[in-house]
Amino acid sequence: MDWKNSRIDALLEQALVEDRAAGDMTTNLTILPGLRASGSIIARQDMVVCGLGAVPRFFEIFARLDKRATAQTRFEVISHPEIFDGVRVHKGQVLAVIRHNARALLSCERVILNLMQHLSGIATLTRRYVDEIDGTGARLLDTRKTVPGLRLLEKYAVLSGGGTNHRLDLASGILIKNNHISLGGGLPAALTRALEKRKKGQRVQVEVRSPQELDEALQYGAEAILLDNMTPDEVKQAVKRIRKATKDEQHIPVEASGGIVLENIRAYAEAGVDFISVGALTHSAKAADISLRIVAETA
Repeated sequence: MDWKNSRIDALLEQALVEDRAAGDMTTNLTILPGLRASGSIIARQDMVVCGLGAVPRFFEIFARLDKRATAQTRFEVISHPEIFDGVRVHKGQVLAVIRHNARALLSCERVILNLMQHLSGIATLTRRYVDEIDGTGARLLDTRKTVPGLRLLEKYAVLSGGGTNHRLDLASGILIKNNHISLGGGLPAALTRALEKRKKGQRVQVEVRSPQELDEALQYGAEAILLDNMTPDEVKQAVKRIRKATKDEQHIPVEASGGIVLENIRAYAEAGVDFISVGALTHSAKAADISLRIVAETA
């Protein structure tokens, strides 16, 4: 992840502006300007780390927002070389140590924790799903069910947890879903139109919910299939149907989605699909428990 990416930079700045970190009234009234402190970011549960790279960027951006001399003072973020985004850590481990002006540390504390807890929660949940399908050959995908404005970071968290990114946005791929079929005059018409008008190299994927829709999708040239809201047995039969219909042709990627949770994901993986997409990775991940312990540095 390029944490100096302009989109990420704008997002982190907005987080500080939203919290009015540069106008931290309590800190400015109670903490002496020259006090330096040390802050330890600590995992309070077993988890997969994500978001460490944002920590120094928050302070660099804070220095732009807060023109006081205390915001401009030197800082350093020290982390163990074996701890980085995507690594499993245990409860009680120190993820990084920040040495900075105490006012700057206190003013940025909440936004640092909010982001790291959210991203680490996604990475941790993703790793649980990945572990469940280990050895099956199926790959775990995320979806576009993300918090508005945070998609780039949330999808990065999925990667950190061992998952794979599906399309980033609506311009990143062609996926004909139920509403497209309904409004586009039926599956054959919508699919034919997409195949005729797509740009070179673009693959057309079709979402199907029944054997009848699957047969239509295969008949009219679908290049990838999304099996939506089917049981593991239905998915298994659909995969057999697809492989039989395309045995002498190029491999058609098959994805399963809808109603897939930790308790049943392995059954879907063993049904023979190439990919399994799970919206819960980003829309239902519980924030990881992380703390920032700050103490004054001795002279």
